Amino acid sequence: MMNKTIRIGTRDSELALWQAHTVEKRLNDLGYKTEIIAVKSQGDILLDKPLYELGITGIFTKTLDIAMINGQVDIAVHSMKDVPTALPIGIVQAAVLERANTLDILVHKGNLDFLNGEGTIATGSLRRQAQWLNKYPNHNVVDLRGNVNTRMQKLQDSDWNGAVFAAAGLERINLKPSNYIDLDWMIPAPAQGAMVIVAMANDDFCREAVSELNDIDTEVCTHIERQFLKTLEGGCTAPIGALAVFVEDDILFKGVLFSIDGKQKIEIEKTVPMQEWKKLGFYCAKEILENGGIELMTEIKINLKK
Repeated sequence: MMNKTIRIGTRDSELALWQAHTVEKRLNDLGYKTEIIAVKSQGDILLDKPLYELGITGIFTKTLDIAMINGQVDIAVHSMKDVPTALPIGIVQAAVLERANTLDILVHKGNLDFLNGEGTIATGSLRRQAQWLNKYPNHNVVDLRGNVNTRMQKLQDSDWNGAVFAAAGLERINLKPSNYIDLDWMIPAPAQGAMVIVAMANDDFCREAVSELNDIDTEVCTHIERQFLKTLEGGCTAPIGALAVFVEDDILFKGVLFSIDGKQKIEIEKTVPMQEWKKLGFYCAKEILENGGIELMTEIKINLKK
């Protein structure tokens, strides 16, 4: 059966291809034959609309889901933060690779004076927008779409002071410039910095092959973060941040929900013994919902419909 070629589906951006080639190399090292098949996603094609307006969670994963269900590819590689918390019927999470940098960074133009006054920052993420406005209420936040290369170019061509990126994406394709600062106060997106491989539930060969690449610590932490997200809202449009990390034999979890304008913030921080990980995201989300989160989620949904 080792002579079966595993067809790896990916988006065709530089970062997505880097991720696919990383998985390909690791499967090849284990003795598996592979082929990379790149497809354009709706999220890459529709660059003029903000993500939340496209009205679909999984705008970047949908095209690959369809390719898998239609039998054009066997597995797909994604940035895990782009993957909806509920996978399509018949598709399963097959492996989570060891996590990279979880931080968000601000790429600026060499001058940070604006942080003490007025400024314009670009991001396509409601989570980053809300956290930025919470810390810098007199700043202006503008929408920024496209793959990392496109966004970097738009920043260069603009009069903005800076733009927010995930450190991991820029590091993976050597695009991280010298003029950046770590935003260690910003809670990342659930599963930021992690890559996930999905496969068809009934494809035992591919699932078994890919399972050899799974990193258990990353799987546990991303499970907690995504469970938190799913319990809060089920989609990926609200300004929600979550991060779980191992601290010796414990797990430290930080979760946050913001209003879109950043003025309201409900946060939670908990440390639990490692063996209590399975429901940690669920319980933390419930606590947020009971502390005003239900009203805030309702308000966010109304605002997004406007």
